[in-house]
Amino acid sequence: MAELATIARPYAEALFKASAADSKAVLTWLDELACVAQQAQLQQFADSPKATHAQVYEVIAGVMKSVLDSHAQNFIRTVIANDRLAFVPEVAAQFRALVNAQSGSSDAVIYSAFPIEGAALAEVSQMLEKRFARQLNVSVELQPELIGGIRVVVGDEVLDTSVKARLEQMKMALTA
Repeated sequence: MAELATIARPYAEALFKASAADSKAVLTWLDELACVAQQAQLQQFADSPKATHAQVYEVIAGVMKSVLDSHAQNFIRTVIANDRLAFVPEVAAQFRALVNAQSGSSDAVIYSAFPIEGAALAEVSQMLEKRFARQLNVSVELQPELIGGIRVVVGDEVLDTSVKARLEQMKMALTA
């Protein structure tokens, strides 16, 4: 989807430049806006010729839990006015990449068969930062089909120590 990225990039870059002082706060409401913008019902309402830009904005502002500052309000109105609401999730992804590049960190998703919290998460996070040689913004997602162990995705790098992966390796070795 090169077109999606091409259209979203100027919005992400402009928002990044405008919010350089407080990019973490922008990331909070932008991620929430991305979740809201993905809703099919909202997309259908926004695409309706009967809905005005003001009505679409009011619906979005009413659904958002975050307090919207003037930058957020202007961004949302601009996106709506330019019929770019569907591109907001990609804008959020590109904005996150810019913030990560500035801070020298990366997003990491840990897939685990069981919940990882507190001290265990801190220990795993520290080990992964050493392994990938950079600061990581860690999130955990449950995948019971892994049986045990973890699978870590950092950008395009994958570290898979799950029981499922080991069983697959054994299967390949036995059938080869």
